[in-house]
Amino acid sequence: MKFDQLLIDELNLLLQFDLSSSATGIKVHSDAPQSTQQAVARLFEKELCTLQDGGYLTTEGIAIAEQAEKILRVLSH
Repeated sequence: MKFDQLLIDELNLLLQFDLSSSATGIKVHSDAPQSTQQAVARLFEKELCTLQDGGYLTTEGIAIAEQAEKILRVLSH
């Protein structure tokens, strides 16, 4: 299995959340690129964030976002 563009869009969106504070969420506005709007909707469907347009990460969403950050950090070296 490979990362397709849809998964990459979701990973990039997960990286937008501030993991240093669980009280900080994001909102994807209606003027955001369609790929971003679709990515956040998929994250919501997967129960990784609390709202269809972002909100806060769920407990599982936090764990996945932390892993995404780790993958990015390791592969960026």
